[in-house]
Amino acid sequence: MAKHDSDLSLLFRALADPTRRSILTRLAETPARVTDLAGPTGLRLPTVMRHLSVLEQAGLITTSKDGRIRTCAIVPQALDPVRTWLDEQRDIWEARLDRLDAFVMNVMKEGKE
Repeated sequence: MAKHDSDLSLLFRALADPTRRSILTRLAETPARVTDLAGPTGLRLPTVMRHLSVLEQAGLITTSKDGRIRTCAIVPQALDPVRTWLDEQRDIWEARLDRLDAFVMNVMKEGKE
């Protein structure tokens, strides 16, 4: 479980930044060159490279180099642990809310009697 938590922490850290989420949104369309990803951000290339490094460490993107051109591509299945964790949390909270609803309905029913 500790490894799973570590992976989730890396993923959530990578997803926490709006610039990185924007990069992922762009890469969801098609792979892109680093310079193409840097343009819309208004950030300097070294800063964008640091963002890409965080995304790559989390396993959310892969990069390849052809000569002087570095291309990035998204790894969609890397989000599966996040999706699984969120689904588990949703199930837990839905169960809690169902129990609360049942309790409130029971209290209201007893109050009418």
